[in-house]
Amino acid sequence: MSDESKNTYYALALPEDALNNGGVEILRAGLIDQRLYVTAMRAFDQPAPWGDVLADVARRIAQLFAAEDKSLTEQEILVQIGQAFVIDLGVPVVKDKPAKRKTAKASRKPAAKKAAKKSVKKAAAKKTAKRNKR
Repeated sequence: MSDESKNTYYALALPEDALNNGGVEILRAGLIDQRLYVTAMRAFDQPAPWGDVLADVARRIAQLFAAEDKSLTEQEILVQIGQAFVIDLGVPVVKDKPAKRKTAKASRKPAAKKAAKKSVKKAAAKKTAKRNKR
C-alpha cells in the first residue's frame, strides 16, 4: 500500500435524494486504523427514535450481506446483528413496552413480530448450547 493510499479516507457517496432535496446527516461511522469512529447529531427530542434509526441501519446491512452471501437469509443476518448488539451493550433486556414510534413506517403484522422474536430466542438457545458443549 502506498503512502498516498494509506492516508486516503474513502467516504460513501451521498444519496441522490440528499443531493436533490437537501437534508441533515445525523450519523457517520468510519474505520481508521481498525478503530471505529462515530459522529452523530442529537437530532431527536427523545433517545427512543435512535432505536428506529439503528434498526433501519441493521436492516440495510443485513440486505447488503444477504445480497452478497446467499448462504444466510436477511433474517438470519439480523439475528446475528441483534445478538452481537445486545451482548456488546451489556445491558439487560427491558420488559416494558417500547416507546411509540413517531416516524411513519409500514406496520408489521403481529405474526411477523412473534416469528422474529421466536427466531432470536431459537438462535440464542443454539448459541448457548454450543458454548455449553465446549
